[in-house]
Amino acid sequence: MSEQKDPSQPKRTDINKLGEFGLIDHLLSRFTPKLPSTIKGPGDDAAVIDNRNAMTVISTDMLVEGIHFDLMYTPLKHLGYKSVVVNLSDIYAMNATPRQITVSIALSNRFSVEAVDELYAGIRTACEAYGVDLVGGDTSASYKGLIISITSVGVAQSDQIVYRSGARVGDLICITGDVGAAYLGLQILEREKRLWLENPDIQPDLEDQRYLIGRQLKPEARKDIIELFAKAALVPTAMIDISDGVASDLMHICKQSGVGAILEESGLPIHHETKMMALKFRIDPTTCALNGGEDYELLFTIRPEDVDKVKYLPDIYISGEIVPAADGVKLHTNGGRLHQLKAQGWRHFGVQPQSDTTQDV
Repeated sequence: MSEQKDPSQPKRTDINKLGEFGLIDHLLSRFTPKLPSTIKGPGDDAAVIDNRNAMTVISTDMLVEGIHFDLMYTPLKHLGYKSVVVNLSDIYAMNATPRQITVSIALSNRFSVEAVDELYAGIRTACEAYGVDLVGGDTSASYKGLIISITSVGVAQSDQIVYRSGARVGDLICITGDVGAAYLGLQILEREKRLWLENPDIQPDLEDQRYLIGRQLKPEARKDIIELFAKAALVPTAMIDISDGVASDLMHICKQSGVGAILEESGLPIHHETKMMALKFRIDPTTCALNGGEDYELLFTIRPEDVDKVKYLPDIYISGEIVPAADGVKLHTNGGRLHQLKAQGWRHFGVQPQSDTTQDV
């Protein structure tokens, strides 16, 4: 007798059944170019994009399983969405507008077609949310795990592009949104993972922390801020997205601009749920804000005469001032003391800081 399949079990199609090109056709069939600048999308040796007189801005990010994400608590659809967003964030950090992306993946045979469909459903959702076209990519086998590489292509007028190297003494430091929440969301997920590994019978308790966990699993790039800049006729002097932590990313600006900085602890925008959960984990909320990373907010500097342009813009906080390089990069605490900032955030070829580090800032 033939084996009866359990209808309650989800369908699983082996990727080998489709082959490399069949898989590409299967995944990309749901993507239809919508922008007039997309001349040629998937199906040729390269995409063709007509940007006319605009400057082309390109960024690439790679996410590696076990390094950048953990599939024990990261749904594939969320991962697809996040992998696009973190790349687009780099384009927005140049004060540019993303238009197209390419997606390349390497995956092991533990992934089914349905699993990859979930990943690409998240990618498609991000493309629709941010108005970008997927125009190509590649697939490859992997001996172990999943690797995602996304390249984004954006456009900007030459006089609108913002680099990390433009900050000058006297400029004001600004931060969008709030910082530190993604790090606390990660701590909750990691805690529940450890408890489940010790006792698989227990149910995860995420404490209804939708905001913190959402900031980790489904971040958003600040497209809205770039649009506000355009409406306000504001061009920052320097800008970076906050992926490695406020301290590390501010230091990137200072190093490339040849300046120092005074960051005000009172000017760090921290969500009240971030503060409460940090205290529960016995971590200084300021440490989370400075070193947590993965917030994908924008850290930028403006000329003092432009302060009126940002003063009434929503979700932007003036957080410090650029000073001479000889003054260093320091935190002015709420208690009135100055502390040398240390970059303790994510290091790609090192170890992340221990979550109980509360003293050094």
